[in-house]
Amino acid sequence: MNGGTGKAPRQSARTKSAPPPAATAAALGTALDFMRLLWAVDHGLQRRSKRMEVELGVTGMQRVVIRLIGRFPGVTAGRLAELVHVHPSTLTGVLKRLVDRGYVQRERDREDARVAHFVLTSEGNRIDGTQAGTVEAAVRRALARLDEPTMDAARAVLSAVADELGRPDR
Repeated sequence: MNGGTGKAPRQSARTKSAPPPAATAAALGTALDFMRLLWAVDHGLQRRSKRMEVELGVTGMQRVVIRLIGRFPGVTAGRLAELVHVHPSTLTGVLKRLVDRGYVQRERDREDARVAHFVLTSEGNRIDGTQAGTVEAAVRRALARLDEPTMDAARAVLSAVADELGRPDR
């Protein structure tokens, strides 16, 4: 009990019975320990994305799409889906919301009406230029703390995990 108040003392997030991080990692094994980090990144992306939607009017994914359209004006939906590593049907909803909200303009291909090209509107250009409070800004700060070989190693690991997760045979 705590100083006669009748209440137990508050425990910190890491209790005294919890093993130190190195012992936890060893007990979990490499794959499970790495998955914990991936879940932490996923959770952080989701939280920041929700905050971006409130503060900027777009989610993290929507802003990535805006950033890519800004880099590749006239890009097709298929190419965007490749760039963000999502199924084209997933991107269809994202693009529809961006067009409906006035961030992106859809233009039909002159030679093939089935093909659409996407460009930013002036409002889309404004979002493209916004940095503060974005997932990209957080990633940029994290990457600034790393040297090039470490970033290359991280890129290689994340690419290998993404490739394995994308395999239909396992």
